[in-house]
Amino acid sequence: MKLGTAVAPARSSQLQDKLNRIFEERFGPFGTLGPLGEEPGAFTTWTPLCDIYETDKSIVIKMELPEVKKQNVSVTFDNNLLTIHGERKAEEETKEQNYHRVERSYGQFLRSFTLPPFVDSKKIAAEFKEGMLIVTLPKAEEAKAKQIEIKVAG
Repeated sequence: MKLGTAVAPARSSQLQDKLNRIFEERFGPFGTLGPLGEEPGAFTTWTPLCDIYETDKSIVIKMELPEVKKQNVSVTFDNNLLTIHGERKAEEETKEQNYHRVERSYGQFLRSFTLPPFVDSKKIAAEFKEGMLIVTLPKAEEAKAKQIEIKVAG
């Protein structure tokens, strides 16, 4: 007969459930994991979602920032690293309300993206409109695709 310190499956499941609840209460349902492809960075309260796409002339980052004021957002670019930092503040009136559920996150956020070297850093533009931050990163002239004419011989 083999004696050990194994935990019965039912108790193990209960323990796992308790640990999961503790971590979710402290760190939220996703813990310290950021979106896929994000650069490692500081732990933040929430992570705004974004889309990144490329055109012939630029790379564009569109980030959802509902209920964030323009003055609470900063965009910096240094050494091919674009950093977007900001804060969504909880409304003062929420402290007086008797909420039954609060699912939206508040607090500071920080997102950083490593950009390709062909971005023309002197022409980066950021626009904040209707809760959406749009950062346009123009490509340098030498990085843009060029059409080459093919000559047919004979």
